[in-house]
Amino acid sequence: SLQYTQPTMMLQSSLSRCFMSTTRSTITKNKSATTTATHRSISSAQLTISSDSPNNNNNIPQNKQDLQFGKVFSSHMLQIPYKGSSGGWQSPEIVPFHDLKISPAASSLHYGLQCFEGMKAYKSVNDSNDIRLFRPQLNMKRLSNSMDRLCMPGSDFDHEELIECIAKLVRLDQDWIPTEEGYSLYIRPTVISTHPYLGVAAPDEILLYVITCPVGPYYPSGFAPVRLTADTPYVRAWPGGTGAAKVGGNYAGSMKPQTDASNRGYSQILW
Repeated sequence: SLQYTQPTMMLQSSLSRCFMSTTRSTITKNKSATTTATHRSISSAQLTISSDSPNNNNNIPQNKQDLQFGKVFSSHMLQIPYKGSSGGWQSPEIVPFHDLKISPAASSLHYGLQCFEGMKAYKSVNDSNDIRLFRPQLNMKRLSNSMDRLCMPGSDFDHEELIECIAKLVRLDQDWIPTEEGYSLYIRPTVISTHPYLGVAAPDEILLYVITCPVGPYYPSGFAPVRLTADTPYVRAWPGGTGAAKVGGNYAGSMKPQTDASNRGYSQILW
């Protein structure tokens, strides 16, 4: 079983259930005709898993003490393209982990049109087949808000449908979930613009993909206490900015103050 947790309740997610495809329609009129434009939403019922996907279980780190955050990735990834010219969200796919191929003119590379989330999956201490996600509904809500803040299409996707797709990815790579206390499978949903043209404009093509990796403590010092500092010369968020959205640009601007803090012996900037 795979369960996911909200702040006040536990829900059971059956990986065998299917959902009907959700569509959203708008009516457009001109002098000669009336047409209906259909915007497809994400549908877990259309999910496919590549038949040639290797398990690569031999690559699973045996010594969990050597795990570094974000350095080792599991065998598979989920990808869901959005194409405005093709009606919206395309069929989800679980495929072997691979490098992305996008246009060098893609607006995510030039204008920072990308956002992401950070989630975790855990194995129950009582039953290793019982896998739990921690309140993924809130991650889906923030991802949707981040996409909307960047004027990305498809930000009104069905949250439960994407959670179901992610659940199937986690179940497929469940052997990668560490069982030691303080360890988990980190889940990184990401949305990037694949709009293949230069020019500052809202994209009509994006790619939502999800990768996972087994992780332990975030900091190299392990579970030992860390030193934090407060920084006043630099500002990460401000009224009307993107601080409430989890976009890559928020992190790019923090690299210099973070490096300065690290050189002064601090692990992280609290504010």
